[in-house]
Amino acid sequence: MKNPLIRFVLSALLFSTLLSFAPAKNSFRELRKRTIAKKFRISNNTNPYYIIVSKKDYELNVYDDEGWYATYPIVFGSKDLSDKMREGDKRTPTGTFKIILKKINKKWGRELLLDYPNAESIRRFNERKAKGLVPKNARIGNGIAIHATRKEEEWTVDNFYNWTDGCVSVKYSEMEDLYSYIPVGTPVTIQP
Repeated sequence: MKNPLIRFVLSALLFSTLLSFAPAKNSFRELRKRTIAKKFRISNNTNPYYIIVSKKDYELNVYDDEGWYATYPIVFGSKDLSDKMREGDKRTPTGTFKIILKKINKKWGRELLLDYPNAESIRRFNERKAKGLVPKNARIGNGIAIHATRKEEEWTVDNFYNWTDGCVSVKYSEMEDLYSYIPVGTPVTIQP
């Protein structure tokens, strides 16, 4: 096609056809994510990101200053998605945390370590101990992170197979992406 006008018209038709297959901008899911983003927005001039983990949806959602940024499917430790009660229960804690360290783990690669237990986690743990909900000799635990599966075990996420000791696990290949742009200090809210 040597005629530039014909080439332009055909390009415009192709572009408009492709747009018609794109998902609607105001879908329910998109509106829900924008609402969540506004609710949890944290003002931070140097780090535009924050993470919301939804246990019930098995999703890790990343937000930036403009709203929803990315979603990653995830798994946890226990099928019991309630709050972590004590060390060894394999449950993932709920609450608000922050990423305190980025490192490479020799078992599963990239890892974003959370500040668990933080003051709120310790308060809840001591309260439960006082009420007899947790044994007197129980410990709160530590070492909760967002980390990858092993390379050959991405199927665990596809099959909702909870395998960690209470951490949040992302597919190995997708954790490379998340790790590449999320800085230390990023707030993380883990919801039931």
